[in-house]
Amino acid sequence: MDEWAEIRRRVKVEGVSKRQVLRESGLHWKTLKKILEHSVPPGYRQKKPRPKLKIGPYVERIRQILKDDKLVPRKQRHTAKRIFERVQGEGYQGGYTVVKEVVREIEERSQEVYMPLSHPPGEAQFDFGFALARVGGKLRKVAFMVMALPYSDAMFVMAFERECTETFWEGHVQAFEFFGGVPTRIVYDNTKVAVAQIMGGSKERRLTKGFLELKSHYLFDHRFCQVRRANEKGVVEGLVKYARLNFMVPVPQVRDFKELNDHLRGMCEADQARRVRGKEGTKAQRLEDDLSAFLPLSAVRFEAARRASTTASSISLVRFDNNDYSVPVAYAHHPIVVKGYCGDVALCHLEKTVAWHKRIWEKEQVSFDPLHYLALLERRPGALDQARPLQDWRLPECFEVLRRRLEAESGGEGTREYIRVLRLMERHSLSALRTAVETALRVGAIRRDAIAQFLVPQEQWRAREFNLDGHPHLRWVKIQRVDVTQYGELLSGGVR
Repeated sequence: MDEWAEIRRRVKVEGVSKRQVLRESGLHWKTLKKILEHSVPPGYRQKKPRPKLKIGPYVERIRQILKDDKLVPRKQRHTAKRIFERVQGEGYQGGYTVVKEVVREIEERSQEVYMPLSHPPGEAQFDFGFALARVGGKLRKVAFMVMALPYSDAMFVMAFERECTETFWEGHVQAFEFFGGVPTRIVYDNTKVAVAQIMGGSKERRLTKGFLELKSHYLFDHRFCQVRRANEKGVVEGLVKYARLNFMVPVPQVRDFKELNDHLRGMCEADQARRVRGKEGTKAQRLEDDLSAFLPLSAVRFEAARRASTTASSISLVRFDNNDYSVPVAYAHHPIVVKGYCGDVALCHLEKTVAWHKRIWEKEQVSFDPLHYLALLERRPGALDQARPLQDWRLPECFEVLRRRLEAESGGEGTREYIRVLRLMERHSLSALRTAVETALRVGAIRRDAIAQFLVPQEQWRAREFNLDGHPHLRWVKIQRVDVTQYGELLSGGVR
């Protein structure tokens, strides 16, 4: 470069002739012409591509192979080596490197070009992603939703057992409450949770009943991406990847989904302090503009529960989402409405909730509540030890002691009396009944009615004492003192 600059200065400034420069430097006259025309060396400039004599006749064939590959799964597409082998079998005489360069050139030129989009405040994008997490000591794949606000780049992330209608609803409800408002418009892909059918036109959709219920409650507008055009919601696509790499690396080690979602919520809150490249202010500051454009939250919270109508079976089980849940035996053969939430299942009859269960996400499982079957066992006490709903029911040791004593005193009737004691849990907690049973064993009053008395707090007994206040006329009533011996004579038949 020093020599280049010096030659240009001598000719253009000092007026040295070109002939003298050529004689002194030994340069070719074409080289000197290039130096005088360009302030820096222009480098090698090819006027037209070199002809590819060997690979040229096969370029279109390679292009067609790569085009056909787009219609098959990614894992079954051609590699450059496999394309080389195919064209070699068709008469190609050249080397593998040339084929590899042609493949790379075709793939680079065929990549999609996208239009940058503007994002006004108040709009959102929604998507699901998947990641690994160790939940309760078990490594598993979990689904997580991301609602992103493209203007501020703020986001909300929540993990679920799987992607379905209930989790889709719950994700929206939690995101709206996290942001403190409802976006004016939300962009989605063509998830089956929201789209029942893509009609003839690429922009026409038949929406699911569940999505329409959510939209009617919160009154937001929607837009769906064109098929296989995920770039139309590119912000949330990028934030799904960002959340996976930054919120879930290393793999989260949590006890349950509540702990995992508390972690994700904290990460979303901390992320609002970050400034996005090319935007003024932090995410939290720009979020204020989003909030000012939001729709207000509904006064009534949307119930994110999928409903299904069914009938309880003869063994008091109700099937929902390929799993069975028990109801009290009094509702066997009765119509039941199931409400499936993300964490629980509610079983209702005539708008009355008759049972609650923790939601099962596996398949073909059964959730029994032993209390639901005690009324039937009272009529059939012989089935106590074989009753499937009670097989995994672990009661405190004092209950086993109580059963042995009752059966020792009354045999089969003692078993029935023991079941009557267990039925006290239909109205009282296990801990309260345990205390009452321990008291009964200590004082020797082990019948059901006696144990029921121990469940009533002493304060309530004092409130039930008879008081003459307000009844002055009763002061003149005289009641004869009770003679207990008369009761004994009555039992022996001595009193007629």
